[in-house]
Amino acid sequence: MIYADNAATTRMSSTAMEAMLPYMRERFGNPSSLYGEGQKAAEALWSARERIAACIGALPQEIYFTSGGSEADNQAILSAAHSGERKGKKHVISTAFEHHAVLHTLQKLEKEGFIVELLPVHENGMVYPEQVAEAVREDTCLVTIMYANNEIGSVLPVTEIGAVCREKKVPFHTDAVQAVGHLPVHVKEQNIDFLSLSAHKFHGPKGIGALYARRGMALESLIAGGAQERGKRAGTENVPAVMGMAAALEEACRDRQKKQERLIRLRTRLIEGLSQIPHSVLNGDADKRLPGNVNFCFEGIEGESLLLLLDDEGICASSGSACTSGSLAPSHVLLAIGRSHEIAHGSLRLSLDADNTEEEVEQILKIVPKAVERLRNLSPLWKEKISGKLRFIL
Repeated sequence: MIYADNAATTRMSSTAMEAMLPYMRERFGNPSSLYGEGQKAAEALWSARERIAACIGALPQEIYFTSGGSEADNQAILSAAHSGERKGKKHVISTAFEHHAVLHTLQKLEKEGFIVELLPVHENGMVYPEQVAEAVREDTCLVTIMYANNEIGSVLPVTEIGAVCREKKVPFHTDAVQAVGHLPVHVKEQNIDFLSLSAHKFHGPKGIGALYARRGMALESLIAGGAQERGKRAGTENVPAVMGMAAALEEACRDRQKKQERLIRLRTRLIEGLSQIPHSVLNGDADKRLPGNVNFCFEGIEGESLLLLLDDEGICASSGSACTSGSLAPSHVLLAIGRSHEIAHGSLRLSLDADNTEEEVEQILKIVPKAVERLRNLSPLWKEKISGKLRFIL
């Protein structure tokens, strides 16, 4: 099997699993308990908080554990919006190609009377700080723009956007689920007020993530109950998962530079090879993209059919984000960068990790062109394009 869907999830590392096991067996106490075993668990949680904070340039008291990136997105956005509402501010700025955890939360806010402005995305998958500066109003209560796009891999100018928001005195949230552990992140230097991350994107366990909320930022709880997470998230903490997340993130940040150099070489080879397929196009900026992300559209095919053919050949890939892989609708991300519905339907996302080899990349480059050709040969529309009855788009 060639696993090339690391943007959807990653294989848990041995480091993460080993860090979790003691807290499943010997040190299983409830961190809220006053006796010794419970306090050992509480100390472990604080240690993990310190380690995670150090990886992103935060303070440990600014880290709140969540069930993952989606919950962190929800909590940050709703907290900032409702805090702004109390000051008479109900304008939120975001982009048209955010993850659905952000977009659906913004739709919820619209039903509450907020004005949501989605900035247009350029064809190269970028949103620029000048767009943010022009969009900010007196009643803007939040800017929420992702660090790196989960589908097309574009890495946005978060530092510059953060500087604009700090100058305008507007809270800035970034969904950094695809970035943390893969790109350098420093919330203080980048003027980030809220940041979402998820462990399973950097070889940690599923079902655990964190929200960074800068000290002084109002944060409301989404879950009522106990006083865990300093009153901001009720429920007994998942100590084993937290410990696995901390270990995985430390390992990812320690090895990031070496992995990034290797991944960029593999990514470059994959892009060069797939570009040779006629009537294809790379989605997202060629250089300012996640190290392991490759996203193409191939005219004349359906992405779902391509995935099935690749699966038959032992290649795990995606035609969009993991959260929408069961949908037949074209990717909202591809539509946002100007791809037509027809072209957007023929997308393929390959997301590599350091475990992938040069041999695997070459195997992908042998199989994908043949699969694309096979699907095109089966398509009546493709035959009409070849005959000249219909025009090519790409």
